[in-house]
Amino acid sequence: MKIILTSASELARMIRQQEISAVEVLEAYLQQIERYNSQINAIVTLDAEKAMQRAKTADEALAKGENWGVLHGVPVTIKDTLATAGLKTTAGYPPLKDYVPSEDATTVARLKAAGAIILGKTNSAELAGDYQTNNPVFGQTNNSWNTDYTVGGSSGGSASAIAASFSALDIGSDIGGSIRQPAHFCGVFGFMPTDRRVPTTGHIPELPGKTKHIRRMLRVGPLARSVKDLQLCFTIITGADSKQPEIPPLALNRPTNKKLTDLKIAWTYGYDFLPVSQDTRSAIKNLVNRLSDAGCQLEECQPPDFDWEEALANYSVCAGYELFISASQWSILQGMWLGVVTEFYARTQTTFKSGTPLTKKGNLTFPPSVAKYNTLLAERDRQISQMEHFLERWDAWICPVAITPAFPHCAPNRFIAVDGVKLPYLLASGGYTMPFNLLGNPVVVIPIGKSQTGLPIGVQIVGKRWQDMNLLAVANEIERVLDSFQSPFVPQLAQ
Repeated sequence: MKIILTSASELARMIRQQEISAVEVLEAYLQQIERYNSQINAIVTLDAEKAMQRAKTADEALAKGENWGVLHGVPVTIKDTLATAGLKTTAGYPPLKDYVPSEDATTVARLKAAGAIILGKTNSAELAGDYQTNNPVFGQTNNSWNTDYTVGGSSGGSASAIAASFSALDIGSDIGGSIRQPAHFCGVFGFMPTDRRVPTTGHIPELPGKTKHIRRMLRVGPLARSVKDLQLCFTIITGADSKQPEIPPLALNRPTNKKLTDLKIAWTYGYDFLPVSQDTRSAIKNLVNRLSDAGCQLEECQPPDFDWEEALANYSVCAGYELFISASQWSILQGMWLGVVTEFYARTQTTFKSGTPLTKKGNLTFPPSVAKYNTLLAERDRQISQMEHFLERWDAWICPVAITPAFPHCAPNRFIAVDGVKLPYLLASGGYTMPFNLLGNPVVVIPIGKSQTGLPIGVQIVGKRWQDMNLLAVANEIERVLDSFQSPFVPQLAQ
């Protein structure tokens, strides 16, 4: 078995049982990075020397009978928005281009405690603020399936590194689709846990030393090459954090481990006002047929009376308060400018001539007030209740990740063409992911097929809040069906 295509879980087992050394694994990844990273620009800070020292120490420890943990000797990468002690962390933001944290983000510290070796940092949109991965510090990350296409954002370097076999596991972050959209565009697996299930301590933004203001929508989670790896990583990084007291000390719920024939799964092609590409519809239908043939109980449906346009509007207001209004006067101006630009291009270059749902509740954002923010939170509570009530009937709900597979690199906030129709950039990229940041549900993304041009297509698998392990167990059963009819997603990198 080729080392760089082996799952993190299997590599950990092989290293523990001394079937292969940590040094051999690291060398295989370093060779792959040296050969292809210049084309892709997924890894932007490589810590090869320290990683090799750590790999040698890992092998010496095993020879003495010492086991560091479930990821003993496994190389992993980290999104450049998460602090890594002694290793540059920039978030693609010029004022931080030489910033070296003195301590790790909580999730990074937990990976290290489990025996993982930090290989390097992966590229991000500037301050995690775009659905493409490009920034003034490190430049653009390219899709390993076709370098003319985007990897998505903001965890685009994370997804691209996994797709190109530069790393066994990566930790990304998601405030509007930033784990899920890149996983979909790059043909890898991604997991956004339940809101406040995994600590976000050490994530940028906020800027180092600044007051915490992003409290409801930001999630930190893994990207990998299998659901099993997502499960393993989640058990390591979840749980209470003394530096972030809103993270509850909940024990992991034991998954019910239902067989596929016992599962009840709802699914949809998406919203009427935001149609997905024909390639995406075909891939979803193919998945539904495969699951049905395997004995799964399925029904095409959506939450009754749930207003998706309102959910997007509420997301936009919440983002306005957490990302802009709570930060600084300059951030308020940035938020207002983003809204104006988004609305201008939506009305002048797309089919949304009357505006987009994202600007529907601008009156709740400007001028800001505590009363308006509380109104937003009440709306959020109501929609959470609606979604949870719907999910009571189902083990999971399958829906699109985005309206299209990866699109060519382009300027942000313009439009995306889908089957000849021009749609607003933010809706095309995040229209199917933003609502679940607002609602707090856990979501797994798995690759299910390819477009006619050979680009990956994934789906979101949505579960009930706090039922992360059950959702991952469901996703694992769905992955088993996929393994029966398609080969692993391995991009054909230029020779």
